[in-house]
Amino acid sequence: MTVPPAPQPASATHTLRPALPGDVPALAALNDAAAPAVNALGVEGLAAHLPRCDLALVVDDAAGRPQALILALTPGADYDSENYRWFAEHRPGSMYVDRIVVAPSAHGHGIGRALHDAVVERARALGLDEVTCEVNLDPPNPQSLAFHRRLGFAQIGEQSTHGGAVRVAMLMRAVAAPGAR
Repeated sequence: MTVPPAPQPASATHTLRPALPGDVPALAALNDAAAPAVNALGVEGLAAHLPRCDLALVVDDAAGRPQALILALTPGADYDSENYRWFAEHRPGSMYVDRIVVAPSAHGHGIGRALHDAVVERARALGLDEVTCEVNLDPPNPQSLAFHRRLGFAQIGEQSTHGGAVRVAMLMRAVAAPGAR
């Protein structure tokens, strides 16, 4: 897992920082509370997943408790996810956002945008052309779909996962060259 050299200002009130091993219980609770928008991992699952991630960032609330996270993987990661495999086949030069979770109490404050911007910057630094992710269509997640569209993501495909129990929109956002934003 690669982490930024220092916390990054996300806005006047939010700072992005690397996820730390001590964060895992709080991050697992945050993640699992967001199901079915993201799949639940539990403490053990999240602890096992973090080392696969090239980027694992957290935003804390005023009391220092994690209120948001984003996990992203680069091409070639050892990750057996149906969606990651789809992007590896169809968009092999992309940085894959495995999950973004923002506590409901923190929605609408620019945290999700700041987290995605950090992923775009990391992808750009690695010379990757795209950032990819998926959003549930069934069970529906219209808020996430609208959020990702506002960030410039476009749907490039669709697939059924979990034996047909979940249908997802496959999304892509181009990473502009430096200075071409």
